[in-house]
Amino acid sequence: MPPATQGALLAPPAPADDAGRWFRRQPRTAVPRVRLVCFPHAGGAASLYREWPDGLPAGIEVLAARYPGRQDRFHEPPVEHMAELADRLTAALRPYLGAPLAFFGHSLGSDVAYEVTRRLEERFGVSPERIFVSGAAAAYASDPVDLTGWTDAELAAEVRRLDAPHAGILDDPELAALLLPALRADYRLNARYRPTQAELGTVRAPITALTGDADPLLPPEDVLGWGALTTGGFTHRVFSGGHFYLEQHRAAVLRMVTAALLPAG
Repeated sequence: MPPATQGALLAPPAPADDAGRWFRRQPRTAVPRVRLVCFPHAGGAASLYREWPDGLPAGIEVLAARYPGRQDRFHEPPVEHMAELADRLTAALRPYLGAPLAFFGHSLGSDVAYEVTRRLEERFGVSPERIFVSGAAAAYASDPVDLTGWTDAELAAEVRRLDAPHAGILDDPELAALLLPALRADYRLNARYRPTQAELGTVRAPITALTGDADPLLPPEDVLGWGALTTGGFTHRVFSGGHFYLEQHRAAVLRMVTAALLPAG
């Protein structure tokens, strides 16, 4: 079974009424002009996007993906196959298709955003207004280090090296023991996800790729491979900073998102 479909039969898609479990919604108006669906990085959670609505106009509603195995879904087993995760997120998005969508994914979340886009276009004829992919090369053009065999101490050191938000909590052994299983599961998912360009195909949604100029995981030019995965147009922008550049440049990132989604707003 090819990587792009591997795992699709492992579990049935989440029912459409499961939307509240899969997405943390922060409504701004009764009918938003666009819903910005945000997908976290490996080991990350919906809280990464908690403050985003404060920097966006009222017409943009934020839906932050809530992966199993962390925060308020801590007692659920993490998903370790991309196809299963994308299938379940796609099903859970169905109640939100009444307004235009846009996607923002950071690191692993970029691949999740792309895979959900493929499914929305193929199954429902719905295409996001734009996909923002951040801190990631296109999966067919990347060869990430396999971290699945690393010890907890090595994983924690890697998180600190990347200056991930709230990385300091890993200094507490009890908290680290709670948080690292989800991170390890996400790395297993990433290690198994090895699609070719042909398997990924193309989407109609335009893609904007964002990266930091000092990201230790990603030379800035590596984001250009996303351009081959869309027929809707491609742009990219480089910010100063490392893998989590979007924390220090949040205001600029949100201004760019707003200009792209509400150009007349």
